[in-house]
Amino acid sequence: MSTQVNITTITPQQEAQDFEVRSLDTMCVNESHMHHPWWYNFKYAAVGLIFGVVFVKAEIISWFRIQEMFRLQSFHMYGVIGTAVVVGIISVWLIKKFKVKTIHGEAIEFHPKKFNKGQIYGGLLFGLGWAVTGACPGPLFAQIGTGALVISVVVLSAIAGTWTYGYFRDKLPH
Repeated sequence: MSTQVNITTITPQQEAQDFEVRSLDTMCVNESHMHHPWWYNFKYAAVGLIFGVVFVKAEIISWFRIQEMFRLQSFHMYGVIGTAVVVGIISVWLIKKFKVKTIHGEAIEFHPKKFNKGQIYGGLLFGLGWAVTGACPGPLFAQIGTGALVISVVVLSAIAGTWTYGYFRDKLPH
């Protein structure tokens, strides 16, 4: 019995072209090259757990709050989102001004992004999914943690959509 293995090599030109295409997307081009033991992930799990508790207590994961937002009946969610945007703007400004590095000493770089109409279509599709399901990707797991197991369908759908995009990404216009 023989086994045939196909090995594909990537040329430097293909790698540079892939990097160029990826830099137009919203993918991270600052990926860390440091490798840490598996147990390092526990600190991220702890922060995620705290983040989830805050989401639950602030009612950010409430389907009713999200529906109020999309029906323009309440300022609650707009206040939360607006506060997050302001904090983000100030944080990026401070990182750039003081050349802040990661906790491991790596430089943080910001790369300009080119606008394309796919961002509009993606934003509309995202907003529609958010309005229909009452769930944004951030709080999905917090919603499951509160016992809303029906959100598992949304999680599986998000995973399927991400996989589908990754599968067809090279064939899509960017």
